[in-house]
Amino acid sequence: MSYSAVFFDMDGTVLDTLGDLHAATNACLRQFGRPERTPDEVRRFVGNGSRRLLEQAMPDADAATIDAALAWYKPWYDAHSAVLTRPCPGVPALLERLRAAGLPAAILSNKPDATVRALSARFFPGLYALAAGEDEARGRRRKPWPDLLLSTAEALGLPPARCLYVGDSEVDLLTAARAGMDCAAVLWGFRSRAELEAAGGRLFFDTPAALGDWILGKS
Repeated sequence: MSYSAVFFDMDGTVLDTLGDLHAATNACLRQFGRPERTPDEVRRFVGNGSRRLLEQAMPDADAATIDAALAWYKPWYDAHSAVLTRPCPGVPALLERLRAAGLPAAILSNKPDATVRALSARFFPGLYALAAGEDEARGRRRKPWPDLLLSTAEALGLPPARCLYVGDSEVDLLTAARAGMDCAAVLWGFRSRAELEAAGGRLFFDTPAALGDWILGKS
């Protein structure tokens, strides 16, 4: 199978966001009188959206507390989302290779749509065709619902099977399967190879350069 576009997850795949996610989580936990979490704990919590992150970080909290925490967390994170965040090494060069080869790239995430667009524009200007995040009001539910992937394929005028999805978590693998897309699992992100294999991953890449070689060799 050759591909006509490549879609990327954001957290852990194109951006190392763990430092800012960890800081935001702990700021929220302090605000609500909960014990702080380690970076490794937050790494495990990431992937299913902000609400699920806070539910795992505050397992004793009821729904009303989570609602209040989420309302506090989101603006705090948005204001501090680019303090420690940086592109994953080699990713800008990969996006440039795809652009030069005429393969459009998209950056898709469970983060709110405005946050995804802002971070993509800040760190990857001119290197992607489309960036989008969760926006239920516009019919884009968070992963593992396939809405983001399918709407992006439609926006680019491509059948889903012609698009490759690149991610670093079990959520990404499930989302790609539901969208009818192949999934390349990267090993520089937030999950181990063992975790990805247990979730059904079969196609693994250690570096963005190796991923680019494979994509361009098939397209």
